[in-house]
Amino acid sequence: MADKHKQFETSVIHEGYDSKEHLGSLTAPLFQTSTFTFDTAEQGERRFAGLEEGYIYSRLGNPTVQVLEAKIAALEGAEAGLAFGSGMAAVSAVLLALTKTDDHILCSQGLYGCTFGLLQLMKNKYRIDHDFCAMDTEEQVRRMIRPQTTCIYVETPINPTMKMIDLQMVVRVAKECNVTVVVDNTFSTPYLQRPLEYGCDIVLHSATKYLCGHGDVVAGLVVGSKDFMNHVAGTTRKDIGGIISPFDAWLLLRGLKTLPVRMDRHSANAMEIFRELKKHPKVKRVYYPGDETHEDHYIMEKQMKHGGGLISFELQGTKEDAQGFLNKLQLIKIAVSLGDAETLIQHPATMTHSAVPEDSRRQMGINDQLIRLSVGLEAWQDIWDDLQQAF
Repeated sequence: MADKHKQFETSVIHEGYDSKEHLGSLTAPLFQTSTFTFDTAEQGERRFAGLEEGYIYSRLGNPTVQVLEAKIAALEGAEAGLAFGSGMAAVSAVLLALTKTDDHILCSQGLYGCTFGLLQLMKNKYRIDHDFCAMDTEEQVRRMIRPQTTCIYVETPINPTMKMIDLQMVVRVAKECNVTVVVDNTFSTPYLQRPLEYGCDIVLHSATKYLCGHGDVVAGLVVGSKDFMNHVAGTTRKDIGGIISPFDAWLLLRGLKTLPVRMDRHSANAMEIFRELKKHPKVKRVYYPGDETHEDHYIMEKQMKHGGGLISFELQGTKEDAQGFLNKLQLIKIAVSLGDAETLIQHPATMTHSAVPEDSRRQMGINDQLIRLSVGLEAWQDIWDDLQQAF
């Protein structure tokens, strides 16, 4: 757990690592090794039996990776954390650890396209069912929980519609029904939102995005109770093997140090771009948590520090108009990730959510005119100039 007297900006730099334990190295060392040696055969036996702590094999644990896991646990206020080779490795490890055949997962109305695909796979191959819920009220959530429901899976803000879910409201119902609450916190990061503080049980991230911040790592992170993290580490992570490499963990540790500074800039830039988009005659609607007129703004004020760096907006016109707009951009890059220093833009219906059937996409609020913008760290005026010339 993080020291309650440390500010986030201090914790993100110092938590999880003690230079005195590593020959005074200011930066956490990179242990780029696949395996570790034992002093004796008996020591190897004790470690495999769990009778002695120590490293065995990097799929099971690595010193560089464990610094990262300790840091993300501290930042989210969790007992323990685990690192994975991708965000989807993290999602799949958690959902498989929480479910068995004939179980049920209740999900927020919108989800990342690959999470949707995973849920379909689990349903088709293992009879693990799921439903989608708007989660606007306690009654909605309560009505859709079944005796077989083992977890509620929430994105907030939802990708890409930016709809907010009231975590305290969901937790109240979940606790009544003894159901685990899992939150994908990728868009907010622990700097803007800490779901465990509202009673949620598990938080996960595509660390590829804001936590890395430099577009050079694919990774996932999960935090929760020590017991559940040990369960995942000893089952779905160990046996399926979706681990992170030590080098990627080292890059993430480097990126995390600047997370608060970057998130403040992303959020400030996004607010300026949001204000300009809202006034533009070719923009039909803008979706941004920082919008004071948005129906979910009260939720953002309650559980987020800022509105974040993601904006979605609908253009007037057709799918071809939306694609033509993207093609005219010069500074802004067409790419499906987010959270990088560079401003990125994409067309969800044909990119991140293309695997979602059209009727399901429309129920999620994703139409052919919707565009998602990840506002970068450039001068906001230059970002807006590029958008304006493309309009």
